[in-house]
Amino acid sequence: MTHFTWPVRVYYEDTDAGGVVYYANYLKFMERARTEWLRALGVEQDRLRQEEGLLLMVHSLSVRYKKPAKFNEALLVSVHVQYLGKAKITFMQQILRQDEVLCESEVTIACVDEATGRPSAFGQQLQHAFKGVLG
Repeated sequence: MTHFTWPVRVYYEDTDAGGVVYYANYLKFMERARTEWLRALGVEQDRLRQEEGLLLMVHSLSVRYKKPAKFNEALLVSVHVQYLGKAKITFMQQILRQDEVLCESEVTIACVDEATGRPSAFGQQLQHAFKGVLG
């Protein structure tokens, strides 16, 4: 599954004093969508940590804000896999209001050994889940 979308509703708590989504909350929306993408592939991050001692952490991130989202709007957050390596995965993500792109980001996630804090190759669960992700 290289492409995935997740619906998000903008709540009052997501907005700033101007009534638009606070810039950091777009990152939270994207994080939720990536988590749900993993869940759709059968990966639960708490089990990954407990069973294999692996964590998925943001390695790098680039964001472009184009138009504001506002209170009570229904949005879609897309997850598209651009690159899949042995220990890193890069996503292109967009937040859309219908077909209008409000925000887009390139996010690289690294697999890290919890005990050492050092990069680690994807474990069994992730390797199994990622089979066929890029065709």
